[in-house]
Amino acid sequence: MSEASRKKSEVVAPGGLLAILGGGQLGRMVAMAARTMGYRVRVMDPEQACPASFVVDETIVGRWDDVEAARRLATGADAVTLEIEQIGVDALQEVARIAPLRPGVEPVRIIQDKTLQKSWLAENGFPVGPFRVVRSEEELRAAVEALGGRVFLKIGRGGYDGRGQARIGLDEGSFPPTEAAIAEAWRSIGERPAVAEQALELDCEISVMAARSPSGEVRAFPAARNHHENQILAWSVLPSGVPAALEKRAGEVAVDLVTKMGIEGLLCAELFVTKQGELYINELAPRPHNSYHQSERGCATSQFEQLVRAACNLPLGSTELIVPCAIANLLGEVWLDAANGAPNFAAALEVPGVRLHLYEKREARRGRKMGHLSSVGATADEALARVLEAKRRL
Repeated sequence: MSEASRKKSEVVAPGGLLAILGGGQLGRMVAMAARTMGYRVRVMDPEQACPASFVVDETIVGRWDDVEAARRLATGADAVTLEIEQIGVDALQEVARIAPLRPGVEPVRIIQDKTLQKSWLAENGFPVGPFRVVRSEEELRAAVEALGGRVFLKIGRGGYDGRGQARIGLDEGSFPPTEAAIAEAWRSIGERPAVAEQALELDCEISVMAARSPSGEVRAFPAARNHHENQILAWSVLPSGVPAALEKRAGEVAVDLVTKMGIEGLLCAELFVTKQGELYINELAPRPHNSYHQSERGCATSQFEQLVRAACNLPLGSTELIVPCAIANLLGEVWLDAANGAPNFAAALEVPGVRLHLYEKREARRGRKMGHLSSVGATADEALARVLEAKRRL
């Protein structure tokens, strides 16, 4: 029996070593939750001074496809989890050979490629909007015609926060799209395999986080309502405020997903709610998610603690919402556009119920997530109003 197999069913007690593939802000916040519970933490990241490096025991420097670095990360670890899905499959398999890898190799392999992810969802009967997988400009032209001429094009591998995407027939004066516009969209994503998705009439966007432990216990958080600007999450609030029947259905979808995929850890389902009240899956993330940072403020168990519990095979925590809560992202623009490059954090923190979370990233760039504000309130509207007022004061 391999060491990984032997450890598979074991509980990792506090004092054990939890390893994390990725040392960005998500890895940092998972590490902070793990440290609170008494675990030692090791991370692997391409950057020595990554956000997590300041709060962990050890940082191993390595690219996402660096098998040797992945081996060093897993050696001696009691369990391994991740905060980014773009880890090379060979590196994931090497980790899984040495230690329990949660969420697992196969779920990550499917999710990290949108062409595989979307096809898997459709083949397994999950609700997705009309789409086509395209691998050439010719296939894209056929897909645009079949999908009605208004299409979002998303590269299969890589791309997040609006990167690796193109809009076809969606901007003023661009419908119906010309062959030249379609060719330009194909060039803009690097002529790589992609998913062409029919544009839907949306009422709102929500997400649901589900957790599953190695023992098979599953819990879902209440749905969060999300608002994006330039394809980047601007704010998120709990509770979502969607009708109870829709909330129930969204939770059931998330539970079915995490169970069907066999994930051990977290799975966040980003969902579209159409004006007709239909629910469609947008994308999946097998890790903590930006739209649940406020769970740290308003839920009985934060998403970060829940991942530690799942990765260490502990009982999952209650996902009950204790108080309405919200977050607002702080992008590099907050620093770059501020007088003397210094945001007025003191003014923001005068707003009742607001806290500041910074990631210790050394360089502010436009579109780069540098931190977030969180708030609580008597209602979702109050929590959201507070965090947006605090951001305005920056």
